[in-house]
Amino acid sequence: MSNADHFPTELEIVPLEHPINATVTPPGSKSYTNRALPIAALANGNSLLTGALFSDDTHYMTQALLELGFEIRGDEENNTFSVQGLNGMIPTDAAKVFVGNSGTTARFLAPLMALGRGTFELDGVPAMQKRPIQPLLEALNTLGARASSIHDTGCPPIRIVANGLRGGNVKMRGDLTSQVFSALLMSAPYFENGITLEVEGELVSKPYLEVTGQTMKAFGIELEIQNFERFIVKPGEYSATHYTVEPDASAASYFFAAAAITGGRVVVPGLGSNSLQGDLNFVRVLEQMGCTVNQTDMQTEVIGTTNLRGVDIDMSQISDTAQTLAAIAPFASSPTRMTGIGFIRRKETDRIGAVVRELQRLGINAIEEPDGMVIHPGIPKPARIQTYDDHRMAMGFAVLGLRARGITILEPGCVTKTFPKFFEVLERLR
Repeated sequence: MSNADHFPTELEIVPLEHPINATVTPPGSKSYTNRALPIAALANGNSLLTGALFSDDTHYMTQALLELGFEIRGDEENNTFSVQGLNGMIPTDAAKVFVGNSGTTARFLAPLMALGRGTFELDGVPAMQKRPIQPLLEALNTLGARASSIHDTGCPPIRIVANGLRGGNVKMRGDLTSQVFSALLMSAPYFENGITLEVEGELVSKPYLEVTGQTMKAFGIELEIQNFERFIVKPGEYSATHYTVEPDASAASYFFAAAAITGGRVVVPGLGSNSLQGDLNFVRVLEQMGCTVNQTDMQTEVIGTTNLRGVDIDMSQISDTAQTLAAIAPFASSPTRMTGIGFIRRKETDRIGAVVRELQRLGINAIEEPDGMVIHPGIPKPARIQTYDDHRMAMGFAVLGLRARGITILEPGCVTKTFPKFFEVLERLR
């Protein structure tokens, strides 16, 4: 696995001298890989995951599952994982797992640990210790666990005293993160009574629940989605399978954005209209901005424009691409306003505040709003961009550097969280 320590402390992005014309294959989807790994561990028998992502986040997931006693073999050269599932059994009765800053690992493993018999603890880096997990812990307690935040902060580190889960009915707020919903649903086949999970208020990032359902179905379990207001999973068992991970739509967004601001063309194979990844809808935002989008079942092409227009758009369902849009917004001919993303303040960093600060550092008129931001057109001046240990800050502003001179990305190694070879692929666009 690539390591952030192997990166320079800063990296200057050299602007492109011409429009790009490239076919890009992003790494496997983090969303699918980090769902398929714990589901395969719960399944009955040996599963093979191909096209999988190897990154910090998937490393923490596999290491945590190994700490819990599961047998997993990774082959990074061939992008495969072999996982020996134990049909809902958790092999060990005590473990302390470390998840770095991987929110999916922390949330997805908490219910899985609660299926066991024993005491389990989960912790991460200081940034993870600020990421809320209390709603999930309260839901687990309702379902039969004894789960708590060790320091009473509502964040990791957490402790789970487990004796299986009886399941049943539970409600959770929908405005924080959809990951807590996916977490419960993925382990729910092994709850004694399954689960009926109701949403209080409006659910953010709904497409990720479809990704969860699709992954569960590949392993033989049906997730019933009732208008994104109620989710039902009946007791059952996952069947081991050969599972193919599709390319990551969030990762693809940077290259689509590069086409948009250089007036070029990018094709991403393996990612087309059949995909359920919500972040692929970023290309529809680019379409509104004046780009041409051509899509088949199995590939997506974006052709940029010399007259990029600003947009006023609710990004609540594709929030992981907000930084990508922010990076290209200064090159539009009118302001861009993003709304519906107040919850991304609780991601790896305050993604609204961080984006606005760095755009202002570039001399761009950017305004922070409670649930979004407004970005005015402008010519970015040279600057050293703080990344806040947030992979999406580094990747988004690197795209901006393809068009603006003097952009230096500080601590670029944070991209190892989801896309270790990002800068290599970016360089190939030349």
